[in-house]
Amino acid sequence: QVQLAESGGGLVQAGESPRLSCAASGRFNIYAAGWFRQAPGKERAFVAGINWNGGSIYYADSVKGRFIISRDNTKGPVYLQMNSLKPEDTATYYCAGRFNYYGDVVGQAQINYDYWGQGTHVTVSS
Repeated sequence: QVQLAESGGGLVQAGESPRLSCAASGRFNIYAAGWFRQAPGKERAFVAGINWNGGSIYYADSVKGRFIISRDNTKGPVYLQMNSLKPEDTATYYCAGRFNYYGDVVGQAQINYDYWGQGTHVTVSS
């Protein structure tokens, strides 16, 4: 059984730069990951994705240049550094993983991910 757990959410001021973490546990060799978010009243949307070794990264246009997805190794946590937050970044942020997949970044299609975390909420006040 594989599990994903997000952390690092909370209430922040506009302009601040918090970092979210996604930790994977269970039996697996490597995993690719993606961050998604769901704002109130909206559908869950892709934010950023990273492949199994960090060599391929992809961002949604809405966060490109402000958010950075990264990882230190193939089994450890995946991070989402969120810079210059705006009130419109308020959402529940989810981590998703595709395990034992040695391909390119998984991308926007949610069906291509195997497991999801419970989400961590970020509220950005103006």
